[in-house]
Amino acid sequence: MDIRHAVGVKVGIPEEELAALVEYRESPHFTEREKTALEFSEQITRDDQEVSDACVARLREHFSEPEIVELTFIVGYQTFASKFAKAFRLAPQGFSQQGGV
Repeated sequence: MDIRHAVGVKVGIPEEELAALVEYRESPHFTEREKTALEFSEQITRDDQEVSDACVARLREHFSEPEIVELTFIVGYQTFASKFAKAFRLAPQGFSQQGGV
């Protein structure tokens, strides 16, 4: 999570919140809105999961249609960037001290 970690810290996301991402469902660091966005993002990006109707219903409770489109675009773009970097074997750029997080 090299560049995302560095940008997150730069815009003021606390380190403990960034570290808690792997346990977002149980973490007190995230609001229900944030947990819903993270769940949606996870279901989009994982090949072993589909975006469930229940997830979409929760998403619509917290986000407007334009916000859902924007969130979907951002997740898709970041997924593309990750696959692009993998294809060209681009090394992490060292933007954060916790480059593998």
